Amino acid sequence: MVISPLRRKVLRDLRRLWAQVLAIALVLAAGVATLILGNGAYASLHETRARYYEENRFADVFADLVRAPLALMGEIEAIEGVLAAEARIVKLGLLDLDTMTEPGSVLFVSLPGGNGAGLNRLYLRQGRLPDPQSAQEIVVSEGFAAAHRLGPGSRLPVLMNGKRRELLITGVALSPEFIYALAPGQMMPDPRRFGIVWAPRASLEAAFDLAGAFSNVVLKLAPGTDADRVIEALDRLTARYGGIGATARADQVSHAFLDAELKQLSAMVKVLPPIFLLVAAMLVNMTLSRLIVLEREQIGLLKAIGYPSRAVAQHYVEFVLMIAGVGILIGFAAGAWLGAGLAQMYARFFSFPYLVFARDPQLYGLAAVITLTAALGGALYAVRSVVTLPPAVAMAPPAPVAYRQRMGWLRGVLALRQTGVMVARHLLRWPFRTLSSMLGVAMAVAILVASLWSFGSINHMIDITFFRSERHDAQIVFGSPEPIGAVHAARALPGVMVAEPFRSVSARISHRNMSKKLGIIGRPAEPQLSRVLAPDLRPMAMPEAGILLSEALASALQVRTGDRVTVEVLEGARPTVTLPVSGISLGYVGLGAAMEIGALNRLMGEGAMVSGVSLQLDRSLDTEFYGAAKAAPKTDLVSVTTLMLARFRDTLAENITVMVTVYVVLAGIIAVGVVYNFSRIALSEQGRELASLRVLGFTNREVSGVLFGELGIVVLLAQPLGWIIGYGIAVAMVAAFSSDLYRVPLVVGREVFATASLIVCLAALVSAIAIRGRINNLDMIEVLKTRE
Repeated sequence: MVISPLRRKVLRDLRRLWAQVLAIALVLAAGVATLILGNGAYASLHETRARYYEENRFADVFADLVRAPLALMGEIEAIEGVLAAEARIVKLGLLDLDTMTEPGSVLFVSLPGGNGAGLNRLYLRQGRLPDPQSAQEIVVSEGFAAAHRLGPGSRLPVLMNGKRRELLITGVALSPEFIYALAPGQMMPDPRRFGIVWAPRASLEAAFDLAGAFSNVVLKLAPGTDADRVIEALDRLTARYGGIGATARADQVSHAFLDAELKQLSAMVKVLPPIFLLVAAMLVNMTLSRLIVLEREQIGLLKAIGYPSRAVAQHYVEFVLMIAGVGILIGFAAGAWLGAGLAQMYARFFSFPYLVFARDPQLYGLAAVITLTAALGGALYAVRSVVTLPPAVAMAPPAPVAYRQRMGWLRGVLALRQTGVMVARHLLRWPFRTLSSMLGVAMAVAILVASLWSFGSINHMIDITFFRSERHDAQIVFGSPEPIGAVHAARALPGVMVAEPFRSVSARISHRNMSKKLGIIGRPAEPQLSRVLAPDLRPMAMPEAGILLSEALASALQVRTGDRVTVEVLEGARPTVTLPVSGISLGYVGLGAAMEIGALNRLMGEGAMVSGVSLQLDRSLDTEFYGAAKAAPKTDLVSVTTLMLARFRDTLAENITVMVTVYVVLAGIIAVGVVYNFSRIALSEQGRELASLRVLGFTNREVSGVLFGELGIVVLLAQPLGWIIGYGIAVAMVAAFSSDLYRVPLVVGREVFATASLIVCLAALVSAIAIRGRINNLDMIEVLKTRE
């Protein structure tokens, strides 16, 4: 195979400039990897979820109620647009494991007849489904089984409706309904303390006194059916049976959390890859422009012997395409590797039966095209100068750089030495390149700021939620509202020092044409253990005749303090009233609404009732309290704040640490790539000057100081620009991540900026050390020779 002279020159240039080529290729590879990683993870989650939902017939509408006869199902199935309807029994129970002193709970869900037929079908991992006629056999969720080392044949002691029973596990399964299995009132899945138990309908009918009745219904709708219209009809039918308002799939907890994760992945794809590709384009332009300047005599000679301008320009385009090709290949490998790791992390966090990282050829092709376009875009300006350069001009030595006498005032003000003047005039002589280098370093700082802020924000969320707002040690939630005497009974439990009641009522709050379904929490007038905080973090007293809304809810309903909202209660006598908004509260988790507990009970017309109790405990008596709380006949759920906080921290620590580590590596690649290329170009341009200084008696350290001075100024000036850009990206990320499920506060402390700058400066130092060796090895005789 015969290789043309220009192709041989491309290969020779790649070998000669291998370090700069690798630096640019790594920045391009980072852009390719983030494109593949983000889009691939998004596609994996989205397509896996869609396939899982379809294969296992995930429902479209969900509704809870107190007790309805099975005869009602005929009317529900007759609603226009309903393809299938399934009546279920869904109830909470408590764990009674000897190996677990802290309280835990399980959610019992009845299985339809026909061994797995119906909606929300199980995906069996181990064992078999229970015998429909058995009162003891069950299937448990995989995460819960793994946390307790349970499997087919194991026994599970539980408290069902206050009575202890020992159940036999016949299988371990997953369900599309519980991909994100979250216990009521919890912020993170905790498979050790919460699991799903599927049991034959007959056994749950007997345990919860629901013979011939159901407490939950799920619907599958025909394609194109208006879910809101079906929900409205379903609510009318279930209202007299204690229905608390049906929800569409979009508001189902597991689905909503998955949607939030997809939203975050989408935001990451929109932010990170463009940064890498922009920096890579600037690096290509800087490197290629300098290469063309150094090779202008060769370019003139090639044109003089007959090579057309197009062929010479094509030669340099091929040089850039080779660099881009190397970057694309590295990016493909890194993206596939990181994507597989991310898929494994998602598989652990979400309960999917399968999750394979998508390797769609179209995605790889798209990443390659975008990367090539960015690289060629950076090369266009430099290549244009090749086309317009006449041979005679190109073959003549370039005119010496004429530095105008504009440095006098700066030298006087800053008292610059001669070497300082050299640094300043070189930076000002090529302002575009200097600004490009500053922007590249600033982008590295920005990526770090845009990732490191999350640690401070999470700590702020924890402080507000667990230490300033919810200050209780534990909460007991009753199965149904109880008279106020239940508070006194809770206060008598071992270790309880303070007991504070609360009431929870399901309602729909509306303003104009906007509405939200949520639980209104009734609290004492001056709550101490479960407080509502104002945006300035002051505790808020409960209004005598009004309602407090969280910032997220107020924003969703577009209301301000003083406006009036319509409250439609979805349980009990189901009154509808109009209440003034007495204040806007701070809240980061979910949508919140609060009233004074007496006012809420008067609205319900049921007397002094409570839904649960917040408790402050003597922690030395935890074990005694746990045992007594589980044995209390009305207890439906026991929540322990310290355990919930520990799980919250552990889960976030794992996920955030992985992502931040990736961002730090990527930012380091950008910093090294920019600084190394800037230094190499400056060294090639100033080689004669630096060698002259050595001949005049300057030491290697003093000569290196000239180049490092330029480098230090660029890196130093890039820091505040990087802080500003990073803060802007963080603001955009907060807006993109916020949803009805949670709002992420933007907390960017000084330590974030300091850490980001320190990492980038260390990356710059690594580049400087690499360049120092080249300065020390300058061949003074060769460099000082004048080309004829």
